[in-house]
Amino acid sequence: MGGSQEGAIQNDRTRLGDRGLVRFDVLGREVDRALICALARRLAEEGSEASRLRAAVTRSIGGEPPRTGGILAALRRPPLMGADLDVRRPGG
Repeated sequence: MGGSQEGAIQNDRTRLGDRGLVRFDVLGREVDRALICALARRLAEEGSEASRLRAAVTRSIGGEPPRTGGILAALRRPPLMGADLDVRRPGG
C-alpha cells in the first residue's frame, strides 16, 4: 500500500475513533448481509433505542453475562457434592 493510502486509512480510523467507533470485518451468509449492516448501523447510534436493541440481542444470543469465579467455585466444592451415593456396607 502506498503512503498516501495508509495515511487516508489512518485518518479514517482516527475520525471513527473520535466518534467511539471501530471498523471490523465479520463473516456471514449473503442472505444476512442487509440484516447485519442494519443492526450495526442501529447499534452505532447513541440513544435509548440502540441500548434496548443491544440488550435484546445480548439476551437472545448469550443469555446472562458470564459470572466471574465460576471455575474457582467449582474447584472449591467437594467432589461428591450432590452425588446422592449410598455408602452403606452390605450386611451392616
